[in-house]
Amino acid sequence: MSPTVFAPWNNPEEKPLIRFENVTKKFGEFVAIDDLSLDIYAQEFFALLGPSGCGKTTMMRMLAGFETPTTGRIELAGQDIAQVPPNKRAVNMMFQSYALFPHLSIWDNIAFGLRRDKMPKDAIEARVAEMLKLTRLEKFARRKPHQISGGQRQRVALARSLAKAPKLLLLDEPLGALDKKLRQDTQFELMDIQESTGTTFVIVTHDQEEAMTVASRVAVMDEGRIIQVATPAEIYEAPNSVYVADFIGDVNIIEARTKAVGAEQYHLDWADGQAPLTATSALPFSEGQQAHLAIRPEKIRITTERPEDAPNALQGKVLDIAYLGNLSTYHVELPGGQVIKAQTANTRRIARRDITWEDPVWISWSATAGVLLAQ
Repeated sequence: MSPTVFAPWNNPEEKPLIRFENVTKKFGEFVAIDDLSLDIYAQEFFALLGPSGCGKTTMMRMLAGFETPTTGRIELAGQDIAQVPPNKRAVNMMFQSYALFPHLSIWDNIAFGLRRDKMPKDAIEARVAEMLKLTRLEKFARRKPHQISGGQRQRVALARSLAKAPKLLLLDEPLGALDKKLRQDTQFELMDIQESTGTTFVIVTHDQEEAMTVASRVAVMDEGRIIQVATPAEIYEAPNSVYVADFIGDVNIIEARTKAVGAEQYHLDWADGQAPLTATSALPFSEGQQAHLAIRPEKIRITTERPEDAPNALQGKVLDIAYLGNLSTYHVELPGGQVIKAQTANTRRIARRDITWEDPVWISWSATAGVLLAQ
């Protein structure tokens, strides 16, 4: 039997854990959040992704109770949380700085919130032991924060945040202070911990790779608005706009005018004196409409000979090659000056250098390889 796919957002019966309803947040004249509506479901690992200043941290601070909406309402488990003070919300927040108490042991750092809540001593001991085990920190319980590594401190902050069993954990750039390798390892740890506790996680990040790795769904934001909310695969393969296509991963954008040539088939006039390109789109485009074809580099083939059967084949010359170990990205300049990136996997140990700088090459792709976008 195949496991059931976790997708509560596709079930109209499912009630969201968090609901933003037409929320606007202003600081003086500045609109940080602009009439934003969003549903987040229980047990999701939800990512708010966008450039600095897009409003993602403001959303998180409103959930935590450090800011209140100027207009609109935010519900947590069906309750309007505007009047609920931060310490009474079933919400915890983990900051980028971790904010651990340097003079307390790891054990005492994790127990801190439970003691403040006057939890019985034996219950505190059981809960801290559970959190130490969950974050694999049992051996370090008696150490102080300065005696452990950055990745371990990050796990202490996570254990402390989860100790009070919040319904919702907010993570503000939680891996920002870690180096790349440790960050990747920690992403998988975070996912395992989120799954085993069943807590809803909302993470704020400007790192696309991080959002795409950990999240069940991603909201791509810009200037206080949500541009697209979807699963990582949908955001990557079916972006709804040039902004999203360009923000996530590497992409080629070709501007063109559309002409329908059959059911969901279009010819694209993209450059003077060049044959039209062929693309498919379930969304309708009118005659001569300005459109953008977004194609990922890994969907473009690069060859020295003209491919026989490709609906889209263009000749150019190699301008640049980026060798990334497992991949090589070729920057190919077309006669009109446009540069297209094509990517190949280096499956052999010694990459065959049969294509090099200045070489004339053909790039080609199928009619379904790209996404046709109106804006």
